[in-house]
Amino acid sequence: MADTVAGRVISVSLSGSHSFSKATVERIRLLAGLGVEGDAHCGVLVKHRYRVKQDPTQPNLCQVHLLQAELFEELAPKGFEIAPGEMGENVTTYGVDLLGLPTGALLMIGESVVVEVKGLRSPCVLMNRFRAGLMAAVIEKSAAKVTRKAGIMGVVITGGVVTAGDAIRVEFPEKPWREMVCV
Repeated sequence: MADTVAGRVISVSLSGSHSFSKATVERIRLLAGLGVEGDAHCGVLVKHRYRVKQDPTQPNLCQVHLLQAELFEELAPKGFEIAPGEMGENVTTYGVDLLGLPTGALLMIGESVVVEVKGLRSPCVLMNRFRAGLMAAVIEKSAAKVTRKAGIMGVVITGGVVTAGDAIRVEFPEKPWREMVCV
């Protein structure tokens, strides 16, 4: 399916340590097959501490964390004032329905970067340490479904530099699409 301009990058962030929040920076460099250069989660194998404890030989499906800025707008009336990078994302987007993407969708960012969508971010208790009640605020439950709104995870297919203002285009995989699950 042809790609379309879906949105833009509003902020980029990274942290060399396993802190919950990441510092907003002018630009990040994505490395193919690894993730964000200088970020604690960069690597071929899993870097998230709880996943490393389970099996340190797992492939790293969480090289890049993307979060929709629309979530900040949704959370503000509930008393959560959150800025880009504070929820641990590397790329804060606007205008892209990240949560509606299927597994395997490709995000073309800026001139050259390609990130393959692998799944949803699994909200964890660290959210409540950051802001009391935040974990419940990013998980919407109904009788039919649980919706996790804490962003998505991807792997870097083609590396390059990402900065605020970069366009994001989406290329959808062939149907049937696979709904995202937590990775």
